[in-house]
Amino acid sequence: MTKVKICGITGVDDARLAADHGAWAVGLIFWPGSPRACSDDAAEQIGALLHRRCEVAGVFVNATLDQVALAADRFGLSLLQLHGDEGPAYCREAARRTGAKVMKAVRVKDAASVRDLGAFHIDFHMLDANVPGMVGGTGQTFSWDLAKAHLGEVPLVLSGGITPDNAGEAVRLVRPFAVDSASGTEAQPGRKDPAKVAALFAAVEAADTELATA
Repeated sequence: MTKVKICGITGVDDARLAADHGAWAVGLIFWPGSPRACSDDAAEQIGALLHRRCEVAGVFVNATLDQVALAADRFGLSLLQLHGDEGPAYCREAARRTGAKVMKAVRVKDAASVRDLGAFHIDFHMLDANVPGMVGGTGQTFSWDLAKAHLGEVPLVLSGGITPDNAGEAVRLVRPFAVDSASGTEAQPGRKDPAKVAALFAAVEAADTELATA
């Protein structure tokens, strides 16, 4: 069954909402340029609340390894989501220093950018939309046909403009390990809309059921 990651969580109530729906992971953004950046105090509370309940992902953009390691320890991160220019060696060292799983994101421009993920022998690959000047949370999709260029056995997480309205189609076309939604489940940046969150999970479940019975 397709997993769901709810990203851009900034408070305990939204973290609990995602977990109660069965989220595989919640994403806490530690890039200060994001309107969904999570405060340290909130991250501590969320990490404690969701410990062993679901993956707590820290989203980083070109952070130093020391910064990542400190955040992983302080906030109980079990997954590191890397959205910058981090290379394979950085990913390996981040995993070694934190004991967390690692997911490398690429902003998809073309098939070659998808194939480039083959150099990352890590836990998860993420495909996100490419919008100049932005590193995620764009609310825009990309051509999902490009996901076919993803080769190998590393589980694929699909991001970029995932909403309750298109999540089912994303599941049917790409067959990802998980879909990831930030802006598509919000009332406003950093605050989730409970109805949209519920609708997203329902859409993914319906698509999975359709595929299973086809």
